[in-house]
Amino acid sequence: MRSALFGVGLGAVLGVLGVRTLLRRQAAIARRLIGKPLGEQALDADRVWRPELGRALHLVVMGDSIAAGLGADKPKHTLGARLAKGMAKATGRAVRLTTLARVGAESSDLAEQIARVPRGVRVDVAVIVVGGNDLTHRVPVADSVAHLRSAIEAMRLRGAEVVVGTCPDLRALSPVPQPLRTLGSRASRQLALAQQEAALAAGARAVSLATVAGPFFEAAPDEMFSVDRFHPSSAGYRRTAKAILPSVLAALGQDEVVPFGHHVPDLDLLPPLQ
Repeated sequence: MRSALFGVGLGAVLGVLGVRTLLRRQAAIARRLIGKPLGEQALDADRVWRPELGRALHLVVMGDSIAAGLGADKPKHTLGARLAKGMAKATGRAVRLTTLARVGAESSDLAEQIARVPRGVRVDVAVIVVGGNDLTHRVPVADSVAHLRSAIEAMRLRGAEVVVGTCPDLRALSPVPQPLRTLGSRASRQLALAQQEAALAAGARAVSLATVAGPFFEAAPDEMFSVDRFHPSSAGYRRTAKAILPSVLAALGQDEVVPFGHHVPDLDLLPPLQ
């Protein structure tokens, strides 16, 4: 009986090791397929958009390569630029864009990004999109959301409204083989839900990118993804910005009602900012 139990236990261990080996191999294959055809530097879109509209609102975009706009064909097609143009059109005011996001950033890098905003500089809205690199580097979810919550609280202390675009669903990434894609999808959805809960608890608005933008990426991957099949294309950033913009405008007091997939914190339940 003891030897039988030992055999079962050994088989389970070997099975787990086999799965881990398979996933590591698949991850290596995916990295080779994706490569780095876009480089590691996103286009610079920082400027005042629609300056003729006068006194500018200040938009800060933080996070990873999606927030930085890697994959866009032109600066005006990046996530930050598309959000800035949408804000200007809706509010009738110019928008100063500051992009702090960088390619390869994890949630733990948000503090360093915030530190680059000089004290005393007013920020009206901060948009955060982060999480994909946390998944690929196997950062524990609890650690990821702790860094995110700290970043939200820091920006709110500076007087900024904060909107978080939660981690996209990795299910649409065709270069990632199965079963790694399914496992990645599950992990990304778990992280996105944890990010949403942390954002709302810290007083930020949350947008479920998997819900609001994800179906478009799955339905038209050739259009929505750039040449690496991993980062959004210019069309993909248009869709992502369109997904986030309603919460940005609501944070500015432009709209009271937000669409499905957008989540609003109950500010009355939050402790006062220190």
